[in-house]
Amino acid sequence: PEDKYTIVKNFQAKGHMVGMTGDGVNDAPALRQAEVGIAVSNATDVAKGAASVVLTNEGLSNIVDLIKIGRMMFQRINTWILNKITRTILKTSFIVLAFLIIGKYVVSASAMLLMIFMTDFVKISLSTDNVRWSRKPDIWNISGLVKVAVILGLIMVAEAFGLLYIGFNYFNLMADDQALSTFSFETLFYFAVFSIFVVRESRHFWSSKPSKTLLTAIILDMMVATIISMVGIPGLKAIPLIETLSVIAYSFIFSLIVNDLIKFILVKK
Repeated sequence: PEDKYTIVKNFQAKGHMVGMTGDGVNDAPALRQAEVGIAVSNATDVAKGAASVVLTNEGLSNIVDLIKIGRMMFQRINTWILNKITRTILKTSFIVLAFLIIGKYVVSASAMLLMIFMTDFVKISLSTDNVRWSRKPDIWNISGLVKVAVILGLIMVAEAFGLLYIGFNYFNLMADDQALSTFSFETLFYFAVFSIFVVRESRHFWSSKPSKTLLTAIILDMMVATIISMVGIPGLKAIPLIETLSVIAYSFIFSLIVNDLIKFILVKK
């Protein structure tokens, strides 16, 4: 037991990440010390308790599946981080800057709560998304990830203000605060939804298909948001369909063409 533990420690001291397999009590110290301790299917309870992973089938071939699943989880975590940062920058910056510029809140608190509630279903569905497992070990690049997310978030804020400018000049929103709140709700919502397609893929958004669960959640969310904007609910006034379609078309074009291209360039760098 001591020799196995020492071998693992020596590898770690030289900067290696160590995986250790074992089945008996004498393997337990090394299994616990290793970054990934793997107990085989017929291992003792002590070995299984010390390990990070317990194989359910005989042999070691499942370790390959373990690595693939781990790397897929890594990609999903990256997607969640990108989505979280970009959306937070979009929501906070858009609302605060709009208040400083025009002197009033462009979206109501109830509308913001509704949007957060609706988009939560999409965020949860990201855990089911189809992702590629990388051929090489993944390494956390937090600074690079944050850089891409911040740039995309700020670009989305600028694009959202462009849409708000259109609303003021062509849909007379300045004179109707309730209609402005609905329009701004749609702006934040559809930019958030379409940005999912951008951040979920490090290549261009069409390089892989989203999972059925994720795609269904997005479609249902969009349908509900469109219906709410058409019929209205307390806190959200009904607005003409042409305004809703304008928001959808604008956010679709800028998210899936402009922002996707910018993301592709940033990731490549």
